[in-house]
Amino acid sequence: MEPLYVPAGHMTAHQVAQQLGITLDGVRQLVRRGQLHHAGGTPRQRWYATQEVRALARARRMTTSGALVKV
Repeated sequence: MEPLYVPAGHMTAHQVAQQLGITLDGVRQLVRRGQLHHAGGTPRQRWYATQEVRALARARRMTTSGALVKV
């Protein structure tokens, strides 16, 4: 269930997964690896900074296109 309120400049885990083309478990793995950080919310409904997600999406696209990028 999506929360009713997400502050501007933030995304839910579901939105992050959709933006990156991964599963919710993939989002958790990115957090566990330190590539993505919680930016608020509750322990059950985390928010992630939109700018950080977009930067991660760009970095992931660049690595799949053959360029070497460290995230």
